[in-house]
Amino acid sequence: MFASFKNILCIRADNMGDLLMSSPAIRALKETFNSSITLLTSPMAAGLAPYLKEIDEVISFDIPWVKAEYAADKNRFFDIVSELKSRNFDAAVIFTVYSQNPLPAAMLAYLADIPVRAAYCRENPYQLLTHWVPDEEPYTFIRHQVKRDLDLSASLGASVKDDRIRMEVNDELWPALQDKLFSLGINVHKPWVLLHPGVSERKREYPRELWIETAKQLSGDFQLLFTGGKSEKELTSYLQQQAGENTFSLGGMLSLQEFILLIKKAHLVISVNTVSIHLAAAFQTPQIVLYALSNPQHLPWKAPGKAFFFEVPQSLKSRNEIVRFVDKHYFSASVSMPQPDEIAAAVHEILNGNTDCFPELAGF
Repeated sequence: MFASFKNILCIRADNMGDLLMSSPAIRALKETFNSSITLLTSPMAAGLAPYLKEIDEVISFDIPWVKAEYAADKNRFFDIVSELKSRNFDAAVIFTVYSQNPLPAAMLAYLADIPVRAAYCRENPYQLLTHWVPDEEPYTFIRHQVKRDLDLSASLGASVKDDRIRMEVNDELWPALQDKLFSLGINVHKPWVLLHPGVSERKREYPRELWIETAKQLSGDFQLLFTGGKSEKELTSYLQQQAGENTFSLGGMLSLQEFILLIKKAHLVISVNTVSIHLAAAFQTPQIVLYALSNPQHLPWKAPGKAFFFEVPQSLKSRNEIVRFVDKHYFSASVSMPQPDEIAAAVHEILNGNTDCFPELAGF
């Protein structure tokens, strides 16, 4: 039965980091069934698809039940249904975080007449899912997101030999990127560390003043490159100006491909918990993660480095009752904000070769 899955739709509708964590499970489907994989995802995450060889085609759409930069187009929704129906998919696999409801995506696949529809679901989906995996997370246990997604693929009979996040980026771009960095005064032949302070949600912010103090403690030994998108240019410029000598602002100056390559080549990455940590994991670049305790299952997967945890301010905590349950039962102990001297010490320790892989879960 499963051998007929030659044309699979994978739905991973949110951000870049989420797509990266689902990529080993998508690879399992492709390798097991020798199938063509089409990804339905957000316009933001779609930019990563060219670097994930398990994905053959992409359909991008700001789905209205997932946080998006722009409001969803109702007419586009029905266009997507028609497009999916015309492609004659054998199966749709819907990847979700345990706090998300898969049924809107399942309805999309149902309306598109996709005969096999698989997802985790907490309530009975009846006809919307043909392959219902009851969702026990987070009330019974919690898995890393990569493991959760791999287990969903396994429910269809799919497996993969290498379950790490894998990306391919063209190293031929490196000389041109080096020239760009040299023009900014950065010598890539000397030690340099990438710092990525920007977040899509305020609750995951590490305080600006602590970024500045951390940079000041490290700038005597390393060139420090503050990175971020166009919307984070003000932030990286401010941090660079306040941190001073041997620091550089790259906010809004890099293409996605250049940013990926820079992470691949970095000696070490210091970042909040956002897409950069999963990019670093894909290349086994050592990293330090300043990890806000919102999702325990999104640490870098099978990657070298160290995590420093801190609490989400009460005023910024989620209204989602599932997330609130996790916060109450997994993050009940008070956690102090990581200090710059701790981070600086960890940088030297890691670059001296003393580091382990991240644990699968954040919890106390």
